[in-house]
Amino acid sequence: MKDFYTKILDNNKEWVENSLAKDPNYFQDLAKGQTPPLLWIGCSDSRVPANEIIGAKPGEVFVHRNIANMVVHSDMNMLSVLDYAVNVLKVKHVLVCGHYGCGGVKAAMGNDSIGIIDNWIRHIKDVYRLHDTYLNSITDETERFNAFVEINVKEQVFDLAKTSIVQAAWRNGQDLTLHGWVYGLNSGFVTDLKVNISSEKDLDEVYQLRF
Repeated sequence: MKDFYTKILDNNKEWVENSLAKDPNYFQDLAKGQTPPLLWIGCSDSRVPANEIIGAKPGEVFVHRNIANMVVHSDMNMLSVLDYAVNVLKVKHVLVCGHYGCGGVKAAMGNDSIGIIDNWIRHIKDVYRLHDTYLNSITDETERFNAFVEINVKEQVFDLAKTSIVQAAWRNGQDLTLHGWVYGLNSGFVTDLKVNISSEKDLDEVYQLRF
């Protein structure tokens, strides 16, 4: 543990040195402020680094992460991040990104008790319940798992579109588009789920064609 801790401190020093070697003003410029065009709502999984997946630099992506990339209307953490991103930073895109092999989604497919996280998993189970007829019709377990990951992302995008924050932005004519992706851990590629919503009208049209 001590060796690991020492290593990450050394890594930080090396990163600073390399960054300054490329641009002596790198950190001074970062400290002036941020104007990211994108809010990323992703999973807490350590294998899904938002910036690296899309080749973004520090300052280009505002990030919120939780178990299974959920948009829960009572989650003040998520709502605070969303409000700041939309109303202060004026991001133009909000992206919900799930990933195949998501442990939270997998847990929601079973009945085992994990601990306090059971309360969070309940929200994911609610998504399954909404689509249980379709999901239960998929006999292959891996295919069902992958389908559930995709459905969960779509439902989070729809829930995002229904928040008062996003609704108000659209009513005020703000340029704001919502997207849903799934990241492949074993490939590195993302799948665009084609739920690109930039208005209440888009929401109605996409929702009707969602599955």
